[in-house]
Amino acid sequence: MEAVVVSFESAFDRLINSEGGYVNDPNDPGGETKFGISKRSYPNVDIKALTLEQAKAIYLRDFWQAGRMDEYDPAISFQVFDFAVNSGIQTALRKLQAAVRVADDGYVGPVTVAAIKAMSVTDVIMRFVAQRLRYWTKLSNWPVAGAGWANRAARDLEYGAEDS
Repeated sequence: MEAVVVSFESAFDRLINSEGGYVNDPNDPGGETKFGISKRSYPNVDIKALTLEQAKAIYLRDFWQAGRMDEYDPAISFQVFDFAVNSGIQTALRKLQAAVRVADDGYVGPVTVAAIKAMSVTDVIMRFVAQRLRYWTKLSNWPVAGAGWANRAARDLEYGAEDS
């Protein structure tokens, strides 16, 4: 089976299927959220009025480009992108760095990119999803949200198998 090429566009299309419309769940530490964009992270954005195109522009600038996701295998990029939207870009980058065994400073530079490229795509994805699961289980809202997060990780493992 041939690997699927994941670009920002296709990663965004996949991601938006996991991120709903407007919600304001009092149990969600992100607060008011739409398309996965939270008031906590973007206090100056009118979340309720946020358009899909505005959310896409935020994701491109603050997640995809900030993580330099065009510089490593697209299968890995999707995994990091999905986790970044779920748990924050710095958390995702630190867990990626832990997965590839470099200092987890949250900055993707040449050392991180080289470490990513030195491992097989499958190994990076498997190690990264393991980091993701460990991170989630330590969160206080794991008892409430854990099943949904675990299902998201399972879906991402399936994408990883398709993409690599």
